[in-house]
Amino acid sequence: MPPASTKAAATNASADTRLSPGAPGYRRTSLALFAAGLAAFALLYSTQALLPAISAEFGATASAASWTVSAATGALALCVLPLSALSERFGRRAMMTASLTVAVAVALLVPLAPNLESLIALRALQGAALAGLPASAMAYLAEEVRPKALIAAIGLFVAGNSIGGMSGRIVTGWVAQMWGWRAGLAAVGLTSLLCAVAFRALLPKARHFTPGPLNPKVLVGAVRTHLSDPLLVRLYVIGALFMTVFGAVYTVIGYRLVEAPFSLPQGVIGSIFLVYLVGTVASAAAGKLVGRLGRRGALYLAVSTTAAGLLLSLSDSLAAVLAGLVLITAGFFAGHAVASSSVSRTAKTARAQASALYQSAYYLGSSAGGTLGAIAFHAGGWAGTVLIGLVAVLGVVSVTLYGSHSARVAARRPQLAATCN
Repeated sequence: MPPASTKAAATNASADTRLSPGAPGYRRTSLALFAAGLAAFALLYSTQALLPAISAEFGATASAASWTVSAATGALALCVLPLSALSERFGRRAMMTASLTVAVAVALLVPLAPNLESLIALRALQGAALAGLPASAMAYLAEEVRPKALIAAIGLFVAGNSIGGMSGRIVTGWVAQMWGWRAGLAAVGLTSLLCAVAFRALLPKARHFTPGPLNPKVLVGAVRTHLSDPLLVRLYVIGALFMTVFGAVYTVIGYRLVEAPFSLPQGVIGSIFLVYLVGTVASAAAGKLVGRLGRRGALYLAVSTTAAGLLLSLSDSLAAVLAGLVLITAGFFAGHAVASSSVSRTAKTARAQASALYQSAYYLGSSAGGTLGAIAFHAGGWAGTVLIGLVAVLGVVSVTLYGSHSARVAARRPQLAATCN
């Protein structure tokens, strides 16, 4: 006869009505959030591949044009926490739907911007609208999916981010080469509209969401609780630093490739973002990496891969630059998937706020990376941008090493207490 503990575990597992692979709603949920992630990243970074063309039309420097990206990610970072609080009251599904609806509506206005200032303002509004999606999506998955399947489910959402970022840049690049950058942005807006419709049609209603009151004191208390957790804080910093690298590299890469010795046309530069497919694979494989190497081991591997890519990209060989982008992309998406899923598993209460804080740090890192990377490129060329990335990578290593040290110290304490007693 099996022991009572085994029977209890089996009973609890069978009583768990949350989704798992093979369950009827699991595939629909995965596809819906994949579509949402695709639309969100396509919209959020829609101007990134077009920065050289935007600079040319408005007579703007790289650092000025980069604000069409940084304004969107910065506004998202600032709005994600209050909108996540609204999702606690009105539901994750309703918040995600509203976010995509407003963001797509703004996307249809962005191509009409008469000057750089209005373009930046519209992009900031778009980023603020998108703020309701990422944290709500993470919280929805944490509530509706069984813990053992959570990393894989979040990995698919992040994979949608990578494909959205890739397809958005490719579409804008080739459309812009033929009809101009405004047409490129319009094409992304229409594509995202289709994704939003698919998301709403596919996503099942939440079965495990319990609405809470809109209480600022509760929100402040939840934020204080999460920021007092050393592990969560380290994960927030890691997410921000990874995104600093990614924001710097992909904001500036178009300027590098349009100049000598490469001198690539806009459409080809957009196609460079096909390397995002590597991010899709890396995100989906994050769960297996954690299973084999542990969370810290997976982060060390992601950091090493990113650093190797940064150094390789210094070459004047196009093949070497592309190989470097592949490694940077793989390392970034693996690290992001590990860190973001760890936040969802670590937070036991107010998961939406825990995810929102991660997203705030993550997108602040993107804004900082895009702006600093452009300034460094203006001052020192591509080597300056790579230096920004390497400093951020060193930061990830330092935080992870500190986490390992803290875990060893915490493990010794019970032994020392037992010895003293």
